[in-house]
Amino acid sequence: MAFECAGPLGPERVPLAEASGRTLAADVVALQELPHYASSAMDGWTVSGEGPWTLTEPGRPLRNGEASPVVTGGVIPPGTQSVLRVESGRLTTSPAGRALLMLGDGASPGEPRPGQHIRKSGEEAAAGEVLIPAGTALNPAHIALAAVSGFDQLVVRRKPLVKMLVTGSEVVTASIPEPGQVRDAFGPQLRTVIQMLGGVPGPLVRIGDSYEEWLTALGASEAPMGQWPDVVVTTGGTGRSGADHFRNAVAALGGRLLIDGIAMRPGHPAALGKLPNGRFVVGLPGNPLAALMALFTIGGPLLAALGHQPLPGVSRVLCGTTIDAHRASTRLLPFRWVNGLAVPADFTGPGMMRGLASADGVMAVPSRGAQLGEPVPAFSLPWCPPLQPRLPGDLVWGD
Repeated sequence: MAFECAGPLGPERVPLAEASGRTLAADVVALQELPHYASSAMDGWTVSGEGPWTLTEPGRPLRNGEASPVVTGGVIPPGTQSVLRVESGRLTTSPAGRALLMLGDGASPGEPRPGQHIRKSGEEAAAGEVLIPAGTALNPAHIALAAVSGFDQLVVRRKPLVKMLVTGSEVVTASIPEPGQVRDAFGPQLRTVIQMLGGVPGPLVRIGDSYEEWLTALGASEAPMGQWPDVVVTTGGTGRSGADHFRNAVAALGGRLLIDGIAMRPGHPAALGKLPNGRFVVGLPGNPLAALMALFTIGGPLLAALGHQPLPGVSRVLCGTTIDAHRASTRLLPFRWVNGLAVPADFTGPGMMRGLASADGVMAVPSRGAQLGEPVPAFSLPWCPPLQPRLPGDLVWGD
């Protein structure tokens, strides 16, 4: 199933220091010749004609039989025929008391040859030549090339900025929770997971359980990092009780639901909304495992679609046990590899994280169940190596 409700975001300009790892959205074209002047490749002397050479001031045009000192990267003055490296020359004094440059004992036969040790202007690139094509995943060498070419910023494909809204009056952020309290399982890891899924983590806001707090937090118009959030990810409040406000808050802000629950366990109360300003709202259940399953299945494809990335891949694995039918819901079961088979992990209740913490991937077991050795769909976890295709016809989301 293709994720059709979102399209790629427009490009943005970022400073060079922030561009590594991003994908270039427009060609980087040489603004001028590269290098833009003829320079010396060695410390030594620029020389004209055959030696010995009369020494002149640095930088002035040379006449036949003259030389001037130069350092690596120094400008080659007009009239220069070559550069004599410092190891190949020696300075002496003429009978008239003038400084002379002569070949030294370290000079190679035929040195200096015409053009030797001169970096010509334009030898790396001509003005207007494409240096880095659009679509390139930028690495540090690309950044250095852009810098020496005179660029301060690059145009890259924009990644979606994600605001996180963690809800629950019973949630505490430190120490051992008291009865009736729960430790925050989202704050310490949600930023990292969103980044792994291709988003840019923005602000993390904590609120209680009241409708007014929900409405204020979802409708807030803050602009962190110089832009509006493209996506808001909420935790909790997606159920159907009077204490769950996700749907009512989205509706009150003029939004609409694109996904209103999914036939999967855990994570079935998950929802996806879109507000009139174009902002997407991903509603995750309050239980940690259920929330992450929903984030992988809804948030991952959404962030990929917005951020110009391929949709997450789905492979197939051989089930390592018999799994009974479960009404009408697909079950997302964290699994571990055992002798080449995918065996469901222990401790995978909606509020448990122990099973996922040791898992190699997630199986999507159909409602009819699965038999030992049967191929079942599966996807990798963002922090685990990708699942390698194991069977003919393995699929990718969107096929």
